Amino acid sequence: MINESNGSSMLSIPELPESQSPRGGTLYIVATPIGNLMDITLRAIGILRGVDVIAAEDTRHTGQLLAHFQIKTPLVSCHDFNESSRADSLLERLRKGESVALASDAGTPSISDPGYKLVRRAALSGVPVVPVPGPSAAMTALCASGLATDSFVFLGFLSRKKRRHREQLEEMKNERKTMILYESPHRLADLLEHLIEVLGDREAVVARELTKFHEEFIRGNLSFILTELSGRGPIKGEITVLVSGAEEVPASMEDILEEIKAGLAAGSCSASSLSKEMARKHKVSRQLIYQEILRMVGKTDG
Repeated sequence: MINESNGSSMLSIPELPESQSPRGGTLYIVATPIGNLMDITLRAIGILRGVDVIAAEDTRHTGQLLAHFQIKTPLVSCHDFNESSRADSLLERLRKGESVALASDAGTPSISDPGYKLVRRAALSGVPVVPVPGPSAAMTALCASGLATDSFVFLGFLSRKKRRHREQLEEMKNERKTMILYESPHRLADLLEHLIEVLGDREAVVARELTKFHEEFIRGNLSFILTELSGRGPIKGEITVLVSGAEEVPASMEDILEEIKAGLAAGSCSASSLSKEMARKHKVSRQLIYQEILRMVGKTDG
């Protein structure tokens, strides 16, 4: 919701340089604030002011944003229920040389929001697609979560269909990267219970109301978070859930020996190279691996 500005709409906004002004026949993907209006970029304001039309997930919602920054560009709706048909008219306008900005209610368009179909059709039609980066709830939550950020996977909203929901949870079991999900407040408790049931009591973070006055990060194991939330009244706000990846299980010596046999059978590298590769992969003594290779080669030769 657009309710936390921490600033004035009268803020002086510089005009975009001519070289960065919207070009005709171009689709701009414009990220908008996820709560705090002051998170909008100067470039985003300039693009929204300069395009011929803005395709918005909710014209009333985006209209509040435009009014705050005194932007008077015409709006058309482009949401989940009309995106396919709306894409036709927007592509026609783009082909005629008009510039179009795509904006969702909050954050980056097409990331668990409408816009994917339009972007794909525009790209396949040869229409230039230009991202105007900015806020994203997933990245905002991840960077402050305290969980591993070197590799992660974004899963968005899990399916509401029970069978597919369960399949998605099972697919997450062996994922070693930090997992990022979105969930609605009234389904959050159920999601946490399902995560515990399938993944175990992992380290996790629930982030809510990001960039807003009541921003909150709840950190701990899934069971702790569930208990913490169960002691409150109804949960409100936009929810991002982050779950730590599965811990790497060291390979057994039997598994390592099988890999050595397969490597020797392939004959693609020397005993020295194979021992070095296996030692690095499994974090075991290179000398131990080398001796096993020599033993196996000796048996084969004998």
